[in-house]
Amino acid sequence: MTSDPPRLRADARRNVEGIRLAALDVFRAGGLNSPLDEVARAAGVSKGTIYHRFGGRQGLIDAVVEELFAERIAGIITEVGAVEDPVERFEGYLRRIWLVAFDEPAANDVLLRAQPGSGTLTALCERASKVAAGFLADAQATGAIRADLTPDDVYVLIWERGIIARASEEQHRDGYIRSFEHTLRGLRSTP
Repeated sequence: MTSDPPRLRADARRNVEGIRLAALDVFRAGGLNSPLDEVARAAGVSKGTIYHRFGGRQGLIDAVVEELFAERIAGIITEVGAVEDPVERFEGYLRRIWLVAFDEPAANDVLLRAQPGSGTLTALCERASKVAAGFLADAQATGAIRADLTPDDVYVLIWERGIIARASEEQHRDGYIRSFEHTLRGLRSTP
């Protein structure tokens, strides 16, 4: 016989929701490695309350990752999945993923798997990798994308762009886009 988890008091529920909302804001602005002290301060609670309610950073990340990034990935997959041309679909997927990595520190941390202990995050990355592999196979079937490119290569390209985005505090978005367009041309069978 299983018992239901104990119901939280109203003030505890408010604390949990406040922590979750603060974590979304702090992680979006500074990435998943942002100090928990910042989250606690933004939520108006002690750092100990975060540990008590979420068990620490991993529990807090798991509590917000769906809203923080899963919805964004699902939107990208849906958007590019509607593109008829397989090459445009594959390249569009990479463009959007690379732009998310540049624009959102927390999303970049997800793509870089900066928190490998998070099962939720790992599952999300694996799902995105599987979709990318499907887009790659469809694009390769047209003959326009290099046949020697593997799904692992695509993951490495996403990972490398994430590292570049993280190191690009001084680089403008236009320069970042120009750079990844060169990379995309290099994936073509006949650049």
